[in-house]
Amino acid sequence: MGVHSGSHSIDTPARQEFFDITDEAQTFLAELGARNGLLTAYTAHTSCTVFLQEESEDVTYYGTQLILQDTLNVLAKIAPPTRHEGQYLHPGPIHIENAAALRDELPEWGLNTDGHIISSILGRSEVIPVVDGAAVLGGFGRIYFGDLDGVRPRTRVVHFQFMGE
Repeated sequence: MGVHSGSHSIDTPARQEFFDITDEAQTFLAELGARNGLLTAYTAHTSCTVFLQEESEDVTYYGTQLILQDTLNVLAKIAPPTRHEGQYLHPGPIHIENAAALRDELPEWGLNTDGHIISSILGRSEVIPVVDGAAVLGGFGRIYFGDLDGVRPRTRVVHFQFMGE
């Protein structure tokens, strides 16, 4: 049994958005010659998510699949989008000060508390069985990466790790 790792970068817009990373995962497996085992798709970004969902052919004007927009709409009822400072306890003044001093961040970039909450609800990884070289996703299943930050365009990274033969 071997363990193999890789990653894929994604440029994200200044809004909450999802990206289908199924093809990137399958390419990763194919390049390894993976046969049977487990594929983990993971992001270290605390306002991002990786999850499985069905593919929806219809999209919004932004190109977001309707099932994924429905997901955002429902989650916005649980964690409403952050629109102004003080709406949530986080980020407090110490966090804003440290973000500016240590990471050269603007105060308004801290208006992403809803993204952090949603990320913790959805999770930041999926473990997917691989059988005969293919991820087992069902008839309509896809792997999605979501950037839930929404305050600025960014380059994000999803990591893949395969354990098996």
